[in-house]
Amino acid sequence: MFLDELTPFVQELTAHPVAFFGGLASGLLRLNLSDDPVKSWLNNQGAAPTASVASRASDRNGGPQSISID
Repeated sequence: MFLDELTPFVQELTAHPVAFFGGLASGLLRLNLSDDPVKSWLNNQGAAPTASVASRASDRNGGPQSISID
């Protein structure tokens, strides 16, 4: 049962180990892909610039909004 839950994790690890560990390291170090050192390095490597989902959502909604609950 526990091994069934780890199967997707192991499949991604074995399919693309460099990309997997790169994503894991960037997550652990809390690197933002839109910050300058990382962004310029990715552009030098030939990666296409992409907008994050959070930034696109905030652009669409005008940012955080406050609500009142009665």
